[in-house]
Amino acid sequence: MRLAVVWTILCKELVESLRDRRTLVRLVLIPILLYPLFALAMSKLVGSEAAAREARSSRIAVWGELAEGLQERLASAGKIELAPWAGAPPDVREGLVSGALAPPREPEARPEDAPPREGEGEDPPPRWTEPENPVLAAARAAVSDRKVDAVLIPWPALGTELARGGKGAVAIYFDSVRADSAMAEARLEGALRRARRAIVADREAERGLPEGFSIAYDVVSRDVAPDSRKVGQILGSMMPMMLILMSLLGSFLPAIDLTAGEKERGTMQTLLCAPVRSIEIISGKFLAVWVISLLTALGNVVSLSLTVSRLLPDVVVVDPWIFALTFALLVPVTLLFSALFLALAVFAKDFKDGQNALMPAYLPLSLLAGITALPVVELNPWTAYAPVLNIAVLIKALFLGEAPLDLLFTALVSSALYACLALLFAARVFERENVLLGGKESARAVLGLGRRSGGAPSAGFSLAAFAGVQVLFFYGSLLIARASVAVQLAASQVGFFLLPTLALVVGFGYSARTTLALRPASVRGLAGALLLGVSAWVAIGGTLLRWFPAPERFARELGELVLLGGQPYPVVLLLVAVTPAVCEELLFRGLVYAGLRRAGPAVAIGVSALLFGLAHGSVYRLLPTFSLGLALGYARHRTGSVLPGALLHALNNGLAVSLLYFKPPWTQGVMEGELPWSLTAAGVVVSVVGLLLLRGAPAPEAPDDEARGGGEASGGGAREA
Repeated sequence: MRLAVVWTILCKELVESLRDRRTLVRLVLIPILLYPLFALAMSKLVGSEAAAREARSSRIAVWGELAEGLQERLASAGKIELAPWAGAPPDVREGLVSGALAPPREPEARPEDAPPREGEGEDPPPRWTEPENPVLAAARAAVSDRKVDAVLIPWPALGTELARGGKGAVAIYFDSVRADSAMAEARLEGALRRARRAIVADREAERGLPEGFSIAYDVVSRDVAPDSRKVGQILGSMMPMMLILMSLLGSFLPAIDLTAGEKERGTMQTLLCAPVRSIEIISGKFLAVWVISLLTALGNVVSLSLTVSRLLPDVVVVDPWIFALTFALLVPVTLLFSALFLALAVFAKDFKDGQNALMPAYLPLSLLAGITALPVVELNPWTAYAPVLNIAVLIKALFLGEAPLDLLFTALVSSALYACLALLFAARVFERENVLLGGKESARAVLGLGRRSGGAPSAGFSLAAFAGVQVLFFYGSLLIARASVAVQLAASQVGFFLLPTLALVVGFGYSARTTLALRPASVRGLAGALLLGVSAWVAIGGTLLRWFPAPERFARELGELVLLGGQPYPVVLLLVAVTPAVCEELLFRGLVYAGLRRAGPAVAIGVSALLFGLAHGSVYRLLPTFSLGLALGYARHRTGSVLPGALLHALNNGLAVSLLYFKPPWTQGVMEGELPWSLTAAGVVVSVVGLLLLRGAPAPEAPDDEARGGGEASGGGAREA
């Protein structure tokens, strides 16, 4: 690919897009006007409505006879207007006066320390709900019809019970959805609470009891959430949805204009006749759409930050780095939107058809961003892998100040995976000249899902396979989270790594020998892998982990985890050393490496090692697993076989597990992460010797075997002019 050609196409598309007034409106005018006007309108609307509601009196219907002292206290409470029998049906009024209608009996409350009844379990019983009855139905109708704001029912014999020092019953019926009704309930409950305190105080005084005798103690609740967190809750519920929707809009129309729009104007055919490759066309157009989407996101974040800093009081300050991180989190989202919309818009014949083609993708993505406003949706292991939603909840968690590093890492990795899949899909579509010229092709042909007859997969297929396996592993591991650690590890390795890898290779007809590198290795190659297997953990632990140590708690929990809860040593060795060596190597140094190999050994080794580190799902394990992945990839490259890597992997894991299991006295300092420099130097020397042996190992495969197989599997290369 010629970068100069890509740059030329990028500049051309940007100039043409920025000439369009609609693009300038999306980039500049909408962000500048949207957030200040929205914030001002909402604050004015909410403020004026709250002030008007506070100024109004609450009209309370009283269905029954209040005790004399209680009626006086309620009448003097202020902003409470009592309306006797307002909205009461004749039959309900007659039943309350005669005493035929009594308050429904609530279930008896059990002591907190009482054991659960049979069949109840350990969960608390559900909150009691009043069953349907004539009083409830009549009160609901009166409040719903807005005849009154609430209904107060002093049940019969209330005055008699209060007079003799007993306990009466009072019920308040209100509609929590209506703001006026909710305020009426709050006012009425406050007035009744004050009246009850006065009655209790009078009773204590009459009987010579000490003040507070009937109360025993006061319960005072204190809100520990600072003002910044409360502001973060408001911003975190609204802003992610708005920012993502605006980023969607920033890539929606440019993607249509640069594809379907060019077909409609007749300039796509001219571009295809130029001496440029398809990959250069897609790169230039994608970068143009992405830049516009990114600028849209940047404009919205800047406008949001200025609006928030202007409207918030001086005592509440949102750190600028939160807005900077918010913009950084929108980068993978804009990549996903730009690539996906660009690929889908290519299938359209004109601008209108392009809008229809993109709407089925636009609506689900919008809904994923919108559900972030729900209080129950937060950053957790389930949402961290959901596309678009993970970034939205991550932005929400940033504003709330509760974004765990591991989940942040997982959300970013998964977003990058989805963006890469969208890019691969777009590149695949742009390779089809028939589609670019307005022709029709089946989705199976465009995606290259036909069955092969041997050969190795393409890089796009391998990366898509890794992304799919990783998502399957993540959600599958959550489904078996309640099983024992040993069962989780065995099921994850075999069910989520090995079986999908074999199914993809066999199902698409790739050569297992070529793709999974199922070839014998030379003695020299195996010897080099053996030396690396016994020394890599020392070299990595004595260098990288010395300078970038993991938190002590994380290291301790990881050490306890790999021992599988006290399983016998052979079981631990099988599940922690042998099983990952087979399952993970067939995926990463087999399927993934085979697809990346045509980009060169350096790319294949580096990218497969990076994906190997990311797959372990922890930012603290990324650097050491990446380093180990480089050694594993080098063994695969030099020997042409997956066997040396599997041996290296098994020895590395097995030696670490053995030391953790038996804990010999001489390793006390080693197990605590304090590797002496002498041991580190020895490990580095042995590792270097192992690498030299690998370098001189003869590869049993013919170099053109994979290249020929890869060409057959690619389904066509980049279009040459």
